[in-house]
Amino acid sequence: MIQQTLNTRYAHAPKDIERYTTQELREAFLIEEIFTPGTIRLTYTHHDRLIFGGVTPSHEALEINLDKELGVTYFLERRELGVINIGGAGLLWIDGERFDMKNQDGFYIGKATRDVKFESIDPETPAKFYVASSPAHHKYPNVKISIDDIEPLATGASSSMNERKIYQYIHPNVCDSCQLQMGYTHLAQGSGWNTMPCHTHERRMEAYVYFDLEEDNKVFHFMGKPDETKHLVVGNEQAVISPSWSIHTGIGTSNYTFIWAMCGENITYTDMDIVDMDELK
Repeated sequence: MIQQTLNTRYAHAPKDIERYTTQELREAFLIEEIFTPGTIRLTYTHHDRLIFGGVTPSHEALEINLDKELGVTYFLERRELGVINIGGAGLLWIDGERFDMKNQDGFYIGKATRDVKFESIDPETPAKFYVASSPAHHKYPNVKISIDDIEPLATGASSSMNERKIYQYIHPNVCDSCQLQMGYTHLAQGSGWNTMPCHTHERRMEAYVYFDLEEDNKVFHFMGKPDETKHLVVGNEQAVISPSWSIHTGIGTSNYTFIWAMCGENITYTDMDIVDMDELK
């Protein structure tokens, strides 16, 4: 059985996608399968060289093995890693030390950490570790980030259908990192827009995984330049690559949760350019 897959997605300019069909757009920016029991499924995007995906251990512990693909001797030799568990209870083993990881717990793992293993407590209810990794130039301390210690940022309003709470995991307010930022946003019942007015952040790309979508519900993820918008229809536990030049927004047929991971020029969370509603086409 194949325990690990790595899919490469190359970078695209705005002009590249102007005449893409729906299928071409999905093949370039949508990752349809993230969590498969007993398997590591990773995507390597050339947009800022982010690696992201799902680690879903069942009966055996799993370890990400990437060396020749990255020109290194072990995965995190020149990278940092963020982890958030959205499944059953699990364990992280970091250089032989055990850490319990209940649902919604996270971890920042710094550059030059050699051994990271992922394990589920109950194979019938496996942990679902969503991971994101970016290149790193400096080793910062490994930090467990418990959901119990996070004070969410409440924003938006029910009147504009974007009432939500933002949980910042890998963020300057929580821990040091080179360029990786990571967290998740949970929309209140009755809200569907994950942000509106929308924005771009030319200096950082982003990847999302959408989850907590009940059966038969979808998210319409909008992307493209403000005056040339396109959309992807996204299902539960599917992910999207969002280039830095693209708008960042989406609407669901119900409320939902998504994990965001960003990397690029800086770690300033508020470094974004709001798009005026009249600019959208």
